[in-house]
Amino acid sequence: MIELTSATIVELLPFVLIGFAAQLVDGALGMAFGVISNTLLLSVGVSPQHASATVHTAESFTTGVSGISHVLHRNVDWWLFVRIVLPGVIGGITGAYLLTQISAEVARPLVLIYLVAIGLYLLWRGVMHRHVEKRPKVIAPLGLAGGFLDAAGGGGWGPIVTSNLLIQGANPRKVIGTVNTAEFFVTVTISATFIVALGWSAFTKYTIGLLLGGIAAAPLGGYIAKKVPADGLLIMVGVVLTLTSTYGIWRALS
Repeated sequence: MIELTSATIVELLPFVLIGFAAQLVDGALGMAFGVISNTLLLSVGVSPQHASATVHTAESFTTGVSGISHVLHRNVDWWLFVRIVLPGVIGGITGAYLLTQISAEVARPLVLIYLVAIGLYLLWRGVMHRHVEKRPKVIAPLGLAGGFLDAAGGGGWGPIVTSNLLIQGANPRKVIGTVNTAEFFVTVTISATFIVALGWSAFTKYTIGLLLGGIAAAPLGGYIAKKVPADGLLIMVGVVLTLTSTYGIWRALS
């Protein structure tokens, strides 16, 4: 079980703040909670398996609240949701299991380079006002890849799925709301897989800090996504995706 006896308010406060900031960005833009939180945990010496398990435990709750917020603000495209959630769950189970057996870090720099390119492209489209809304055609493979990379790398569902759906021309507000809502089911599945493979010892005391901060920020994401214009969302997603992926490349190569 998670040990809380040694966790003081001072120890947990930074993780509460990180959880709040990460979920605020994630809820509004459809990405960043896993990337930011996982990076923080790795920087303080938590192993990749335990960091990913901790992040997904917190996300099991934060994505639930965030999903409810997006549903209430009518940000969810249920046609898209049905087509993305099951592949995401399958990919998540596979990635979580493989992470407990082998390291997936070899492919991570290549994925991050790809995400930087997508981030720059989305930023360009937002600045040039070139977003033309179309129904996406490639959906299930994105869910499968997003779920797998999210579990194996501690973050990847939002960057992979949200960014690629936006490139295909899907409505930014609906994409963000749908991806956030589907993420709840993917995250719960990944967390359950980690529990089966690693036991309760996989989760650290910092989970409670991320959880408290994330739940506090989760209801705000749906409102922000609803109010920001489509081109503005593209720019914001492009900036966040480019910065987080570039930082990931720097860490992987340093």
